[in-house]
Amino acid sequence: MPFQKVQTEKLSTSVIKQVELLILRGILRPGERLPSERELSERLGVSRPSLREAIAELQERGLLEAKAGAGIFVADVLGNAFSDSLIKLFASHDEAVFDYISFRRDMEGLAAERAALYASDTDLAVIQAVFDKMEAAHAKRNPADEAQLDADFHLAIIEASHNVIMLHMMRSMYQLLREGVFYNRSIMFKQRTTRGDLLDQHRAINTALQSRDAEGARTAVIAHLDYVERSLFDYKKSEQNEAIARQRYEHEQRR
Repeated sequence: MPFQKVQTEKLSTSVIKQVELLILRGILRPGERLPSERELSERLGVSRPSLREAIAELQERGLLEAKAGAGIFVADVLGNAFSDSLIKLFASHDEAVFDYISFRRDMEGLAAERAALYASDTDLAVIQAVFDKMEAAHAKRNPADEAQLDADFHLAIIEASHNVIMLHMMRSMYQLLREGVFYNRSIMFKQRTTRGDLLDQHRAINTALQSRDAEGARTAVIAHLDYVERSLFDYKKSEQNEAIARQRYEHEQRR
């Protein structure tokens, strides 16, 4: 008969499984500091020795890391998604920028569709809360804040799609975006002609999601990223034109 004796699970094993799931589901994020040992043992209802055993095992697995005098942190597991040589290759070719936007258009369109269908009411409340912050930040005209909230909004949608593979893959992609590997997002937010358009596009995405309109959410995301692509193309073209104009000017000055 295909039965085995039921074995009592060690407390440290239960802790390991819980922390692993929190990381897998994106609730505990890379770089996030865990509570103190005393607080964590109380929250989990386990002894400190059991907790230490679990943390040591999670460190062995590369999921947690200790920082001297600072505590225990979730390891930067996303940093290993791309090799340094590949990151440098991305950064040195404009082709990668537009391939990146195309990839985002496909993945985030799907994520928005899934979020409209599978998100809980709480997921949608999170998305709404981030959008409300975007509206408030719009009046302050701080490109860095607007860029951060833009990323938070899109990642909240991906989280609401409830696909952990997509979540971690897209978080790694957004990390490269934050580091300016694909393009400097603040460029778009400095242009007066685009800021209002971008906010309206995010409003359309949010409205479709709150209405659980799957097709509308996907269409709104695609329209938004089409706009981003056109704006970046125009910016790069204007940079190229300016470089040529400078060459002409310098040549004229020497004549």
